[in-house]
Amino acid sequence: MDLQRLRILREFADRGTVGGVAGAMNMTPSAVSQQLKVLSREAGIALLEQDGRRVRLTDAGRALVLRADEVIAAVARADSEMASYRDDVVGSVRLAMFPSGAAVLLPGVLDRMSNLGIRLVVSDEDVKYSDAPALLADFDVVLTHRDERAPQVVDARVSVTTVMREPIDLVVGAAHRLVGRTEVTLGELEDEDWISVRGGFPVDDVLLSLAAVTGVQPRVAYRINDFRAIEAMVARNHGIALMPRFSVRDPDVHRLVLTGVRAARVYEGLSRPGATERASVRQLLSELISESSVVDAAAE
Repeated sequence: MDLQRLRILREFADRGTVGGVAGAMNMTPSAVSQQLKVLSREAGIALLEQDGRRVRLTDAGRALVLRADEVIAAVARADSEMASYRDDVVGSVRLAMFPSGAAVLLPGVLDRMSNLGIRLVVSDEDVKYSDAPALLADFDVVLTHRDERAPQVVDARVSVTTVMREPIDLVVGAAHRLVGRTEVTLGELEDEDWISVRGGFPVDDVLLSLAAVTGVQPRVAYRINDFRAIEAMVARNHGIALMPRFSVRDPDVHRLVLTGVRAARVYEGLSRPGATERASVRQLLSELISESSVVDAAAE
């Protein structure tokens, strides 16, 4: 089977439409359709079927996508190995990171990878945990995060590497009644106005999880996804908030540990199963974990 046509099939699995594949691969939709038809003939079985006005993968098509992942990963490994013979650069890796995670880990990881001669192509992508696997259509590794109580993604085409656990703490303004304390229970916050992120993102998931465990329903007054903005609003006494421990920077807010409950978000590196056989991808995941240990130790 032709490698380029296997790439097209995988792109279709990732993007779901012929038009999406055409845009990603700089082809016309008719060319994409033609190549997929040729691949079906090469495979000897239908790979696509009609689904209303669109087409979707057949069971055979989905099975071939898994094999295509393996083949394309093997070719990428070979290319990376040959690159190591041609010059000192041992490859490049495309990395997507959520913004607050990038602020915590990216500077150190860039230093580490640069010292190894591996080039990082980095983009900040602020998406819900459930939407993160779709980013693998464009990236080798996707650093995402979830509430530690939420289930881990389960997908035959997604490999998950746990990078770190970051506690979630309460932050209040300097004039708040709780300033001077180091710990607080959620039950003591029943009458407070909260500032949270948008629904579906880990910190809000943590808030909902805590509400389910304790029975205390938070009164959310504002929703915004920028932790710097949240800190500024808390500092001016517009509400209290949950924030990841390593993201707290503003000297005008006071941090308290929530007691009686476990509250944290988990950082995960998502990749294609075969991608970790590439030395550069494997090294990136290792350096993310190493840098997380440095951050964790510095916070103690």
